[in-house]
Amino acid sequence: MASFLVLWDVDFTLVNASGIGRHLYRLAFAELYSRELPEQADAANMAGRTDRAIALDVLALAGVPDPRGEVSFFEAALASLAPGLGDLVRTTAKALPGAAAALAALAALGSTDGGTWPDDHRRDDHGPDHHTHDDHRPDHHTHDRHRPDGVARQSLLTGNVRPLAEVKLAPLGLTKYLDLNVGAYGNESEVRAELVHLARKRAALAYRQEFDGQATIVIGDTPLDIGAALTTGARAVAVATGHFTTNELAGSGAHAVLPDLTDTEAVLDAVLTR
Repeated sequence: MASFLVLWDVDFTLVNASGIGRHLYRLAFAELYSRELPEQADAANMAGRTDRAIALDVLALAGVPDPRGEVSFFEAALASLAPGLGDLVRTTAKALPGAAAALAALAALGSTDGGTWPDDHRRDDHGPDHHTHDDHRPDHHTHDRHRPDGVARQSLLTGNVRPLAEVKLAPLGLTKYLDLNVGAYGNESEVRAELVHLARKRAALAYRQEFDGQATIVIGDTPLDIGAALTTGARAVAVATGHFTTNELAGSGAHAVLPDLTDTEAVLDAVLTR
């Protein structure tokens, strides 16, 4: 059975990590340079960017000579310190409403039980009622759209270095359905679109199938996520659970825009509809 590749962003798509990333940057900077991260560097823009791009900015803003020469050491410090943040994640971070159910529902596609899941998982009762946002919600009552059969191979396309992505997700129970070995991570390129190519190559080797065009689906909360998908010919699914509105994400060219992940059937339609 043919499969398709679903690449999830992490921050404000699957989780609200409550500033764990910035905290890690402060720890790594202090470990390497024996001083606190300057305020202007601490305020560097992180939304939708890769850790490679962010780290270069942070080091430059902090006055570190030769940021490009230092960035690999900084990334290594991030990776080394990240696993120690598990307890902090458990107490301060949270999975976004519907994230766990969406991962499970995609994993169930193509399974021997027909890909079913309990009706009470189709919507997260703890999330707000977003029926007022129907302008951007896929119409999951329309049955003449093409929804391909197949198995969802799920992984990450994230700006985080892998250990940081893992520590944000694993304590919240969100790694069960993810093949992290075929994902692409924020220290591997400054350019997010390059991560799509990298994840496709890894998935093709792992599953012996190409994931060209819209056989790859990128799910994220920023225009940079959407841009990476569109640049590489992937399907772009946006969720307005971060700092951008549904209108802003629709304007960035996303193929589908959701207010959040609480309506599992709408998530499936957004991912599968062609």
